[in-house]
Parts: sequence; C-alpha cells; structure tokens
Amino acid sequence: MRRAPLAAAMAALTLVAAGLAASTAAQAAPGCSVTYTKTSEWQGGFGASVSITNTGDAITGWTLEWTYAGDQKVGQHWNAEITQSGDQVSARNVSYNASVPTGGKVEFGFNGSFTSANPDPSSFRLNGTACNGTGTPTSTTTTTTTTTTTTPRPASFTNPVLWQDFADIDIIRVDDAYYYSASTMHYSPGAPILRSYDLVNWEFAGHSVPRLDFGAKYDLNGGRGYVRGIWASFLNHRKSNKTFYWGGCIDFAQTHIYTAAAVDGQWSKLSTIPKCYYDAGMLIDDNDTMYVAYGNTTISVAQLSADGKSEVRSQQVFQTPQNIGTLEGARFYKRNGSYYIWLTRPANGQYVLKASNPFGPYTVQQVLLDLPGPIQGGGVPHQGGMVQTQNGDWYYMAFVDAYPGGRVPVLAPITWTADGWPRLTTVNGRWGVNYPMPNLPTPPRQVKPMIGVDTFEGTKLGPQWEWNHNPDTTKYSVNNGLRLSTATVTNDLYNARNTLTHRIEGPSSTATVTLDLTSMRDGDRSGLAMLRDSSAWIGIKRDNGRNRVVMVNGLTMDGNWNTTGTGTEIASANFTGTRIWLRANADIRPGSGRQARFSYSTDGVNFTSLGTGFTLKNEWQFFMGYRFGIFNHATRALGGAVTVSRFEISKP
Repeated sequence: MRRAPLAAAMAALTLVAAGLAASTAAQAAPGCSVTYTKTSEWQGGFGASVSITNTGDAITGWTLEWTYAGDQKVGQHWNAEITQSGDQVSARNVSYNASVPTGGKVEFGFNGSFTSANPDPSSFRLNGTACNGTGTPTSTTTTTTTTTTTTPRPASFTNPVLWQDFADIDIIRVDDAYYYSASTMHYSPGAPILRSYDLVNWEFAGHSVPRLDFGAKYDLNGGRGYVRGIWASFLNHRKSNKTFYWGGCIDFAQTHIYTAAAVDGQWSKLSTIPKCYYDAGMLIDDNDTMYVAYGNTTISVAQLSADGKSEVRSQQVFQTPQNIGTLEGARFYKRNGSYYIWLTRPANGQYVLKASNPFGPYTVQQVLLDLPGPIQGGGVPHQGGMVQTQNGDWYYMAFVDAYPGGRVPVLAPITWTADGWPRLTTVNGRWGVNYPMPNLPTPPRQVKPMIGVDTFEGTKLGPQWEWNHNPDTTKYSVNNGLRLSTATVTNDLYNARNTLTHRIEGPSSTATVTLDLTSMRDGDRSGLAMLRDSSAWIGIKRDNGRNRVVMVNGLTMDGNWNTTGTGTEIASANFTGTRIWLRANADIRPGSGRQARFSYSTDGVNFTSLGTGFTLKNEWQFFMGYRFGIFNHATRALGGAVTVSRFEISKP
C-alpha cells in the first residue's frame, strides 16, 4: 500500500494564481523557484514535499528534475508521476495539475528511503531550465529543510496504541516481528493482520481470509451476512514448517483453517472441520502438537492432527461457575511447563485458567474486573491476548468498547507471581494511559502509517481496504486509480455490492475522496458514506442527464439487520463539473451525540458544507464501529462507473 505519512503536510495541489496563459511549455519564457521540504525522517526513510512556483510564463505541462547526492530512492508518491534512474529523479505533472499560470504554485510529495545519508538536492531543473526564483538559468535553488534528524525513540507510549476498530485480538511474535489478528464480521477480505516491531506502532500487513467463501449471503446474493462472518478467531505460527495458521468458526457451524508462508503472502484454505470452535485460541506445544481451546462458559480443548486438517481428540476442561458468569474468547499459552487458557467475561472482566496438562484439570483466577480503562468514556479493557517479547517480558493487548468508533486496542505489561499466575500492571488502580515503552531492539524499519493518502497505484488494493461483503471482481479495477463500475441495481445502499470501506481514525478524523464522474449514467448514486446500521452519505445523484451533489441520511437497519430506511435527501446543489472532492469529518469519541459532517469541493481546496450534522449511533449490538465507505451503485441499469483518484484520511 502506498500512503502519505503526514497527510496534512501532503495536501492536494493548490493553484495559487487564477487564469491560464495560452502559450505552451515549449514557447514559455522559463522561470521557477523550488522549495524542497523534508516533512519527516526516520531510520532508513523520509517523507518530502516539493513546491514549484512558476516565475516565468504560464506553462501547460511540466517536468522537474533533480539529482540525489546520497543513496536516496523515491517510493510512494502523489500529485506527480516520478521515475528514477540511479541518482537522477524526474517528476512529471499528472493530468489535473499540468497547467500552472505565472505566479502559480504546484505541490507534490513522496516517501523515500536511504541507508547512509539523506542530503537535500543541490539544484532543480524545470522543463530543462535551472531554477533560482528569477527565471534566469543558474545552478542554484531555494531549499528548505524542516526535519533533518531521526526522531528519538520515546520513553513511553500512550493508550490506545491504535485508535481504530480492531476487536477480538490474537497477538503473536515471530522472531522480531509481532502480528495481530482481528475480527471483521461481514467485511471482505476477512481477518486482517497488522504488523509491529515494538508493540506500539502498527501497520497493515494482509488478510488471512482472502474471500468470505462461506455461502451466497456473503456475496449479497439472496441474503446478507451482516454481523455474521468472522468473529473471534486464532492466529499462530508453526516453527516446524514455517507456516502461519488462522482458524475461525463461521455461522456457529464449521471451523475453517487457512495457512500461509507469510502474513502478507497468499493465504489458502487448508481444511474445514465440521464443528464450531467458538472463540478459539491455538497453542502449538513444545512437541509441535497443535491444540485449540474454545467455548462459551463450557470450555473445551481439541487436539488437531499432525497436518492440522482434522480433530483427533476433544474434551471439556472447565465449566464456568455461576458466580463468575460467562467466559469466552479463549487464548491458549504455555509458560514454564504450565498451560494457560486466557478468557474474557464480556464486557468487563478477564480470567485465566492454569493446569499442568492441556486437558486439565484447570483452576481459575481473576485478572481484572470492572477496571477503569484509559479511554475517557470507553469501557473496561478485556478479551484480546498476551505475548512474550524477545527479552522475556509479557504484555497484554486488550480492547475497549469505544462506540461509535468500535472496539479499540490498548496495551499493558504483565508480571508473574512466584507460583506462576499473571498479574496486570496498573497505574493508580486503573489500566494506564501511559506505560514505559517496551524494552525491545531498534525496529529494522519504520512501519507504514495507518492513515494518509492512497492514490491507488499499482493493480491491487492495499490491505487497509475491506469491502462490504464479497465484491464482484468484474466490476472494479485498480490501475493508477480505482474504477468502480456499478455492480447492483438497488435503492438500498445496504444491498449494493462493491462498497469499499476504511476504518476511521479516532478520536476524530477527516476522509476526503476525489471522484471522476465522467462515466456516470442516469440513476447512478456515488459518494462517501458514514457506514454502519445507521448511515448517511454525501455524493452525486445523476438523473435526467445532470448531476446533483446531495447529503442523505436515514439509512437504517433493525436488530435483525434488515433495512428499515433507504435514506432521505436532506440537502442538494446542482453540480456541472466532472470531478468532485467529497469530505466527511467524523467525531468517534466514545459516547452519545457524536456527529459527522459532510462537505464538497470543486477544486480540492475550498470546501462547502452540505446538509446537517449526522448523529452517530453508539449502541454496541452491530459490533463493528463506523467506517468510511466509498460506493457507486445503480438505481436504473448497470453500465455506469466512477474513478476514485485519491483518498486521504487526516487528523486535526
């Protein structure tokens, strides 16, 4: 995935001066001034922004060239097409920023890498002419550097370590990398995997379930899979065959197991076991035997066959006492010869079982109950799992109910008593807002930011994207932009296929999507939604050969996830252009009354509010939190399309 790490600093192109001269680049009297700014720098990588001011005649196409004196390599880039040969770099305009008037300014940005040194370029050439701010060809340049040193590693971290909706956590370490699996319900691909090298900073890595291959309802075909699909599941790595295993119970019926050699590689289904390992956790014992702990209140352990494809033994190992209530969400560990089953009391407690044999007998202790959490207005940290670091320390990654945003991960250290029971490290009687940074080796590289800019380069979507149900793969394509052809004729967004979703960054963030409307057809509806069981959107309605930009709310579901409202148009404005920028700002702090607000732009710079604030629903029953959703569906006939050229999530 290609994204900008500092979205606010990498804003979309701005043309400062109005009016365009008729002369071409070849006829123009050249003149230019360039500002090259390092917006961030970390070990082995950096972000940069380049601003060109045209001090000569107007131009209708531009190429900026420079030479790196170090070993820098340009990677992800936006608002320009960048190529590199050795130390020579060339940035060329894209279609929408080719024209720059006299006095006008154009900006582009990129991420880069280096191994030893990262000096600024010493000169720039615009359309073959050196830049110095006066239009006279020289070898000088205007260069400004805002960040030139590596950011020191912080001494502490702040909870939540990641403010996005990643629930039912299973966390493991493989060598120096940490991997984190989460639930996705009806979203596809399913079971996302995050990666970290320090337990605090995470990046998207892949998905364990490439497609929800569990029945037609997950295709929005003859049914719907809302709040079904992938619930609490397990992730582990088997050293003997260097293979990752994921498993989960689908529809309370069967357990599907998938495997891969690498989390960001190709996952495939290994086996389907004809029983439900509900809320399961996997242990791979010292002798390479694979066990699965599972169940609700009645906790069982299954032993899998050596190839992991079937069950060879299963038995009940614990019955939860009535004074505790419900226990579920199993995670399975071994430490110093003892076996531990980590269990949650939803949604306010955590317990642990301990035995000297995987099949028991087990004794139980309370880890936490009604413990105040680190997120103001959020719930009690619970569920999730433990992981041991390279240095032998243990940490517990739980989640906090924090609706309307969802279930958000928090991290805390674990210590152990002399007789082998885990103890949570608290701060002033609560889960700490801050803890010392884990004592771990320096990360081998900076992880990719969880938010920023996506210009849909390459030919596939990055792992931060998930569809609402399985997509119709014939109705979209990725190739320097995302083309969404209409896949469903419906007036109900909840029934429309190929709605693409992205988690919202808390406590508040803004999503901006750029759409090309040229290929829309009458009856098509395309836009940016705040998507959950109560939804709203801003977008384009095309009818009778003309477009209107509209704000719609009142899209609702009942408790069985059937549609009860298909939306009411709140506000509209005529729109005659072919390119539109749509924006949703979302406040997802835990609590009631939080709102999202919508706006649009005709130039990507100046935005106009549309409609009223949309109050977000904060009940937990849908489980998943709100997401940003990009959609394009038909209400009359298929055949229309939009192109998404850019998507950005930024924070205040």
